[in-house]
Amino acid sequence: MTGPQPAAVYTHGYQEAVLRSHRSRTAADSAAYLLPELRPGQSLLDVGCGPGTITADLAELVGPSGRVVAVDTSAEVLEQAAGYVAGRGAANVEFALADVHRLPYRDGEFDVVHAHQVLQHVADPVGALRELRRVTAPGGVVAVRDVDFASMAWFPEVPALDRWLELYRRTARANGGEPDAGRRLLSWAREAGFAEVTAGAGTWTYATPERRAWWGGMWADRVIGTALGRTAVERGFADRAELERIADGWREWSAAGDGWFSML
Repeated sequence: MTGPQPAAVYTHGYQEAVLRSHRSRTAADSAAYLLPELRPGQSLLDVGCGPGTITADLAELVGPSGRVVAVDTSAEVLEQAAGYVAGRGAANVEFALADVHRLPYRDGEFDVVHAHQVLQHVADPVGALRELRRVTAPGGVVAVRDVDFASMAWFPEVPALDRWLELYRRTARANGGEPDAGRRLLSWAREAGFAEVTAGAGTWTYATPERRAWWGGMWADRVIGTALGRTAVERGFADRAELERIADGWREWSAAGDGWFSML
């Protein structure tokens, strides 16, 4: 008998400031390593699809004959994704609520299984990878990508951002996740039973006035107005005044003419 699956709380939540970030993602900037593996006619599962911007790009690459299934744990986000994908004219995508630990699909049902920024938020990433592997056809591809918060670097050295990083990592771990997932992906994949693993890395960098303003403003909003800040306060990790200081630190960084931020 299979017992209850381990649970974790999604640290970011689904507020507008979070989805604003997620809607900026494309297959080119978030799944470039996967693109050479894609061809028309493949079946693809997109786990943790969010608002669907990456999903739509992937659907175009395997379409029009390829089948894409996009799953998430939020019905509200899936509704947004469906609207976005329909607006892009992709008719080969279906949407469903699903838990990565227990996917409602047959063994070997998909040629490609993709999960972007998912494993950092689950309580059992190795178990999740085993489930992704189960629904992948022999010879297929499981593609996962996760950030590593401890690798983030920035200039100028704004002390409030040091506190932000410390607070985020503490809150994410209290929620059952692992914010430094990136460096663990190879190890997790090996433990999950994958024999052929290609490990790599990429970066997101914010160093132009426009990108600094967007990134810093978005994080200032996320510190104050999303589940991250609320959870930190509820758990006694910070108070509202400290969150305001961190948000001001993000605004200070984004206004710096030589500001630079990079994440692995």
